[in-house]
Amino acid sequence: MSSYKYLLDIAIILLATKALGLVTRRIHLPQVVGALLAGLLLGPAVLGLLTETDFLSRLSEIGVIVIMFAAGLETDLKELVKNGKAGFLVALLGVLIPLAGGTAFGFIFNRGELADGGNLLLQHIFLGTVLTATSVSITVEALKEMGKLNTKVGSTILAAALIDDVLGLICLTIVSSFGGDSSAGIGTVLLKIALFLVFSVLVFIFLKKFVEWYSHRLSDRHLQRFPILAFACCLLVAFCAERFFGVADITGAYVAGITFGATKQGDYIDSRVRPISYMLLTPIFFASVGMNATLDGFGPTVILAAVVFVILAVLTKLLGCGIGAKLCGMSNKDALRTGLGMACRGEVALIVTNKGKELGLVPDAFVSVIIIMVVCTAILTPVMLKLAYRGDEKNSGLLASGLVDSYETPDNLEKADYHMLQMEKSLKHHSGETSILKFFHRDKK
Repeated sequence: MSSYKYLLDIAIILLATKALGLVTRRIHLPQVVGALLAGLLLGPAVLGLLTETDFLSRLSEIGVIVIMFAAGLETDLKELVKNGKAGFLVALLGVLIPLAGGTAFGFIFNRGELADGGNLLLQHIFLGTVLTATSVSITVEALKEMGKLNTKVGSTILAAALIDDVLGLICLTIVSSFGGDSSAGIGTVLLKIALFLVFSVLVFIFLKKFVEWYSHRLSDRHLQRFPILAFACCLLVAFCAERFFGVADITGAYVAGITFGATKQGDYIDSRVRPISYMLLTPIFFASVGMNATLDGFGPTVILAAVVFVILAVLTKLLGCGIGAKLCGMSNKDALRTGLGMACRGEVALIVTNKGKELGLVPDAFVSVIIIMVVCTAILTPVMLKLAYRGDEKNSGLLASGLVDSYETPDNLEKADYHMLQMEKSLKHHSGETSILKFFHRDKK
């Protein structure tokens, strides 16, 4: 019976994220906060009802891939290109300032009972490298919820996140190479990044043309083939990004999303991918972030270090990305929103931390500090964004969330599918009438 416990775990996660999501919605907070709190409460840190298993971890990885794929589907490519310059400057300063801040944090706290020995300088720098990471999946969900994803701020954040992933990878590679990881030199990594950019362009051109060609060969009643094709390609591009180029799989998923979003089937694909996300994958991802927090070995020194690290994580991104956005001509409000939107760390920081653990560059005492920072920034980012948009005359309130509010949308989707099916049946049974309508339409022209 224990082999089926994963079914119980999934059921608990779905019910808990739904329930707490409704609670946070009731108090006018983004529903992603409820999902994160559900994972925190159910996880080892509080009740201990759930633990991170390999199965849940894999589902969580697919969940964040789907989130970024959906974000790509909704991204206006022209707006993204227009904000490319701003994205680069925001990402550059959003990496350099957290890197410096995290390194300074290491010099202050990585000593005494918290230090594990080894190369302290590299450990300090690696703590700064952890702070360079940005995970925008939670920010994307919060912006979508407020109807602000397709704005200048949203496009800048997404553009900066892509560049941030590359810059963060370069930082990780440099520090790792000094830490004894000689499997890949800096030149090799830079070459892989350049090849990934070329690969992304080729994927965009080839897939877009293929979808356009294939769509001309099919009638509208075969549209259901495109979501399957798109999701499979998303997973393939994500795999290639990680396996062959050393770039985060979520970056590959975002590239795939942008590609299919640029086709005329983009909206339809989005409407079919979304149910997979909000019914299963997205709640598991957000809950798993909360479940990663533990309180083992927490003493006054560790708690103080965690508090300072959380504050530093928010302030360094706020300053770095906010200053970058301001230099690109954004208003003070939009610069503030951009900086806050880039403050979330999420799974990217955890991946970097695991790499540091393998190399002996992250002392054991700081693993819990980093996890608390990840959970806190994941919870604080959507809340701070909500506060930053308060009073915006264009923001009439929270829109449907892909996480909780959209749990209600299957009814609408089912109704739409039902009406579409009825229309198809009607056309089949009244082919003569359809021909008359076509003739009338042609005659009218």
